[in-house]
Amino acid sequence: MSTTSSSMWGGRFSEATDAFVAEFTASVNFDKRLYRHDIQGSIAHATMLARAGVLTEAERDAIIEGLTAIRADIESGNFEWRVDLEDVHMNIESRLTDRIGITGKKLHTGRSRNDQVATDIRLYLRDEIDFLLGEVRRLQTGLLDLAEREAHTIMPGFTHLQTAQPVTFGHHLLAWFEMMVRDGERLADCRKRVNRLPLGSAALAGTTYPIDRAYTAELLGFEAVCENSLDAVSDRDFAIEFCAAAALTVTHLSRMSEELILWNSQQFKFVDIPDRFCTGSSIMPQKKNPDVPELVRGKSGRVNGHLISLLTLMKGQPLAYNKDNQEDKEPLFDAIDTLKGCLRAFADMVPALKPNRESMREAALRGFATATDLADYLVKRGTAFRDAHEIVGKAVAYGVQTGKDLGAMTLDELRQFSDTIQQDVFDVLSLEGSVNARNHIGGTAPNQVLAAVARARVRIG
Repeated sequence: MSTTSSSMWGGRFSEATDAFVAEFTASVNFDKRLYRHDIQGSIAHATMLARAGVLTEAERDAIIEGLTAIRADIESGNFEWRVDLEDVHMNIESRLTDRIGITGKKLHTGRSRNDQVATDIRLYLRDEIDFLLGEVRRLQTGLLDLAEREAHTIMPGFTHLQTAQPVTFGHHLLAWFEMMVRDGERLADCRKRVNRLPLGSAALAGTTYPIDRAYTAELLGFEAVCENSLDAVSDRDFAIEFCAAAALTVTHLSRMSEELILWNSQQFKFVDIPDRFCTGSSIMPQKKNPDVPELVRGKSGRVNGHLISLLTLMKGQPLAYNKDNQEDKEPLFDAIDTLKGCLRAFADMVPALKPNRESMREAALRGFATATDLADYLVKRGTAFRDAHEIVGKAVAYGVQTGKDLGAMTLDELRQFSDTIQQDVFDVLSLEGSVNARNHIGGTAPNQVLAAVARARVRIG
C-alpha cells in the first residue's frame, strides 16, 4: 500500500497517510481558485504580526515579497499545485518556505487553517458578490430600456396562463425588474454578513499571541470581526445565505425564461430572440431553439440543489470546525459560477429582444380581456358587482357562441344583457381604454410605465 507523509502534522503520527486517503481528503483541485484571497489574507496577517512585534519588519517584508512573487507565478502558469500538500494554503506556504527559507514557516504563527480558510472564502465571496451586483444592475438597466421602448405596446396579461386583462409589455417587463430589485437587495444584504473577519480565532479558541484583529480587519476591508472564535471557524451561514439568494435569483430568471420560451414559439409569436442566443436542430432545418433561456431554466435546479446541499452539510455538525466543511466549497463555487453565467446571458439577451407588437395586440383581442372593465362599467352605474359579474358572464357566453369579442359586439347586442349599457361603453371595451382606465401599481398605462421607469432608474442609481 502506497503512503505519503506530511510535514504539517507528521510529529504526531507513527505512520504516513495512505496515498488514497491523502488524495481523497485533498481539496487543492477546487480550492486553488482562492489563491489571490489566501495571499491577500496572509499579507495582512504578516503585516499585523510585525506591528504586534511577533515578526520583525525584515521578516514581514520577506514574506510579503515572497507571497507577491508566488502570486505572479500562479497567474503566469508557473506554479505546480501538489495534491500531497492537500490545499491551497499549504501549497502556497510550502512554496513560500522554499523561496525565503525558515521565515516562511513563521507566517502561520497565531492562526490555523480553520480561520484561514474561513477568511479566504469570505474575501472571495465578497468580491464575487460585488461582481454579481454589477451584473444585476446591468440586467435591470436592460429591462428598463426595453420597458421604456415598449411602454405603448399592448399585450394580454395572464393568470393561470389564460387571458386575463390587457396590460402593456412595458408593465410586464417592470414586473421582472421588481424581481431583480429584490435579488440585488438580498445580495447586498448578504454581503454585510459576509464582510466579517474570522481570522484570529485560530483553530477554535483564539491565540496567545498579542494579535490585533481590528487592524487585520482594517487592512482587509472587513466591516467587523466575528465575535466568537468557536462560531467564527465553523460558521457557514454566509455561504448558505448566499446560495439562498442565488437560488431565488435563478428562480426568477427561470420564470422569465419560461415566458420567453413561450413567447418565442410560433403559437405566441410575442418576441423574437436574436439568432446569436439560439441554436438549430441537427435534423429539422426550420428549427430555431431558445437554448439560452432553456439552459437558464434548467440551471435553476442546479443552484437550488447547492442550497440544499449546504443546509444538509451543516445540520448535524457540532462546534467547532469539522472536516465536513471541506464540502462547502464546490457547491458554493458552482452556485457563483452558474449565477454569474445566467445573469450575463440575460443581461446580454434582454436588450436585444425584438417584440412583435402586432401579435401581442391580436392576442389581447382574444379571450375577452376587457370583461372586467365591462363589469366595472356596470358597477359604476349602480349595478351590484355580483350582478354585474353574472351579466358580463352571459355576454361572454354569447361571444363564445358568435365568435365575437366584447368590443366587437354592437350596442344592441350588449344591451340585451343590461339596458344600463350605453354608447360610452366602447370607450372602456377598447384595449387602450382598458389599459388607461386602470390605476395599476407601478404603471399599466403608457404614461404610468414611463413614470415607473424614471423612478426605477433613480432606485438603481
